[in-house]
This record gives sequence, structure tokens and C-alpha cells, in this order.
Amino acid sequence: MSKFDESKEFISVRIAVLTVSDTRALAEDRSGDVLVQRLGDAGHTLAARKIIRDERAEIAEQLRAWCADDAIDVIISTGGTGLTGRDVTVEAHRDVYEKEIEAFGTVFTHVSMAKIGTSAVQSRATGGVAQGTYLFALPGSPGACKDAWDEILAFQLDYRHKPCNFVEIMPRLDEHLRRK
Repeated sequence: MSKFDESKEFISVRIAVLTVSDTRALAEDRSGDVLVQRLGDAGHTLAARKIIRDERAEIAEQLRAWCADDAIDVIISTGGTGLTGRDVTVEAHRDVYEKEIEAFGTVFTHVSMAKIGTSAVQSRATGGVAQGTYLFALPGSPGACKDAWDEILAFQLDYRHKPCNFVEIMPRLDEHLRRK
């Protein structure tokens, strides 16, 4: 299904990785490591990396700060997408979104079903756009991060991917802000 137009030149995007955890430090951040490794292997640039506590306001504040940073095109968070009381990453993302990419969660669930069966219903992976920046919230497991990158983001963050991709519309994400 996925095809690439090899006549187009690859465009590297600048990606920030945010791990949401009350207990992890950088040395134990296997999910963040998976994302950093994969985005680097794909030719993208790691623009920032941080670990933050499971606090909705703090997560949203960090997302907003990175959205306002012209050196960041995409934010991928990992962790806090489950169903427990401390899982507030999805709510923080939605506090920031101007537009939600509803199909991202749907496609992630489809990918997860093939790997973990009906346990996929416990994920609340989400995607959206704010201030011309893409945001994606992934579960905190390394496997989920691998699946999201390998099956969705690797394609959508590659300008050569056909028939369409996130990179080609990036310049127009904030056009409504320029129409004043």
C-alpha cells in the first residue's frame, strides 16, 4: 500500500520526544530511546528530549512551549495514554490541539490489534495539530512506540510517501494565522 516517489528528495523534520512518567529517568527511558533511534535512522533530527511527570498542566505547558518553538516541527510523547487515574497525557494533548487527527488513533488501534489483539482497546493514542506543529501521543511501551513509528509515522513523516503525507502539508498548517 505504501509507495515512495524516489524522484523527490527526502526532507528531514525536527522532532521533539517527550516521555511522560512519574518514575522514569533518562537512563530507563526505553520508549523514548526507541523513538530517538528510529527518527535518527530515518534521517530526521532530534530537536529536543525531555521527561516530565504525569501532570496535565505541566504536560500541556511543555507541549505549548515546543509548539511555539520554530525549531520543532513534530512532537511525539510516550506514556500516560492508558486508563488509570494518573494517565492524563491525552487530555493534555487535547488541551493544546487546534485540530485533532482522529484517524491517527484509529489506525494505531488497527496496527495494535494485529500485535496485541483486543488489548488494543486500552490505548488512547492520539494525534493533532497546534501552531503549525504535529503532536502525537503514544503509549509508554517500547513495542507500542515501535509499532506507531514503523507502521504509521515513518511513512507519514516522509515527504516521498504517496499518495500523501504530513510533511507536504506542513507549510500550510498555520495558514489560518497568516490570513489576517
